[in-house]
Amino acid sequence: MADTDYLNWPFFDGRHGELARQLDGWAAQHIAQQHGQDVDAACRALVRQLGDAGWLKHAIGGTAYGGVSDAIDTRAVCLIRETLARHSGLADFAFAMQGLGSGAITLFGSEENKQEYLTRVGRGDAIAAFALSEPEAGSDVAAMSCAAVRDGEHYVLNGEKTWISNGGIADMYVVFARTGEAPGARGISAFIVDAGLPGFEIAERIDVIAPHPLARLRFTDCRVPVSKRLGEAGKGFKVAMATLDIFRTSVAAAALGFARRALDEALARATSRKMFGKTLADFQLTQAKLAQMATGIDAAALLTYRAAWQRDQGRRVTKEAAMAKLTATETAQQVIDAAVQMFGGLGVVSEQPVERLYREIRSLRIYEGATEVQQLIIARELLAEADQRNNTV
Repeated sequence: MADTDYLNWPFFDGRHGELARQLDGWAAQHIAQQHGQDVDAACRALVRQLGDAGWLKHAIGGTAYGGVSDAIDTRAVCLIRETLARHSGLADFAFAMQGLGSGAITLFGSEENKQEYLTRVGRGDAIAAFALSEPEAGSDVAAMSCAAVRDGEHYVLNGEKTWISNGGIADMYVVFARTGEAPGARGISAFIVDAGLPGFEIAERIDVIAPHPLARLRFTDCRVPVSKRLGEAGKGFKVAMATLDIFRTSVAAAALGFARRALDEALARATSRKMFGKTLADFQLTQAKLAQMATGIDAAALLTYRAAWQRDQGRRVTKEAAMAKLTATETAQQVIDAAVQMFGGLGVVSEQPVERLYREIRSLRIYEGATEVQQLIIARELLAEADQRNNTV
């Protein structure tokens, strides 16, 4: 493990530092970058490895279902994602999707739902997915058109979802659909949909610059039991936001992992690369860039682990999580770009560590709410707080 001083920050308990150190040692031995492999097979293998080693137990809540504790420890999830991201972007993805895909079940599932799914997800026996985005409804959830109509003890689901991570390999999907109790975001419900259910198909597999399982889903008169609805009818937006409040902060942590790896690579390059009778590190321009990279990483880490700590104290962290994701992902992009520049031509050679990081970081600035959406969330929360203060004077 590289610089670990941040593990001594007051946001963490002793168990958190031990968790990060143990995972780092395990990942160094067991996790390798997947070069040229079938990405579906690689992801399935990583889920199995993470499950067998016990790391996925941190992605679910409830000791009765194999979780480490009754509530998801946000700081632990963030430290795991940061550590895995330094070693392998796909390993981080595999862990994160198990948590995001089953997070709504942890928070809103019935006892029957939890017994059926959480233990399997925590062991790596089942792969989970979270299906919110649509072709015309990404950040604007209120524009959702996928619909579910109640028919006795079932809902009949019709429509499409897209940009769904683990699409095509997941065993179960948490799917959000319009059920019509109210207009806009207030008339949406969440459902567990098992892969292989009649009327559910993978319409298209999607290839992206940092390969991972991704697909467009199609539902045609797909009958989902009422018992698989998560939470109350029409409260699906609440389900989605509560889940994202946990895992949006962990996106920031993954960005930190990518940024820390890029800084380590840049330091190694700067101190070994000979140029004009000196090393690259001897030049003030290089020193200034390294200073900016390190300072940006620490600033992003402080915001990330503040949000994680606050959530673990039971506080609402919509604003803080948005600040963390915005800052960490944008900072990581800048840090990685600077590292690529230090490597020169070698920095854009396929599968070099910094080239791989350059591809991996880009999507983090988009998924689970693009940077611009985070800015809107932060401003909305600030204005609401100001209004509340004014009304209490």
